[in-house]
Amino acid sequence: MELSKFNKGVFLVTVLGIVYNPKTEKILIGKREKDPYVKKLGWCFPGGRPAYEKDLEYYLEKEIAKKTNVKIKDCKAIFAKTYPEERKILSIYYLCNYASGKAKPKDKFVEVKWVKPTEVKKYFTTSLHPTLFKFLRGLEK
Repeated sequence: MELSKFNKGVFLVTVLGIVYNPKTEKILIGKREKDPYVKKLGWCFPGGRPAYEKDLEYYLEKEIAKKTNVKIKDCKAIFAKTYPEERKILSIYYLCNYASGKAKPKDKFVEVKWVKPTEVKKYFTTSLHPTLFKFLRGLEK
């Protein structure tokens, strides 16, 4: 299949994890600098682009560990969207439970932190879909 021949329906896919720690009721976010695809991207959910060889959850676990030093478990797809900032990127969001590891910035992250789910609005500089924010609000008890 020659993907360059398509003018629609072909996306750059990313898998992103909303890493939730039920004990602290916080989620993990990371700060990137100089993203090559979305110039305004700063704070975001950890994840990355999957390869073709294995399932998406495998790569999500691998990318989160690589970027944050955190291991996750029980990932479930909850949302998917494209971005007004770059319509060619399709992100699939997963809710993942924290399993182990001390969060620290690695790879493309310069900082990581645990925040209350609704606090992401204070950090994110790119669009946050209302449906996704409503889901985050539901994580707070």
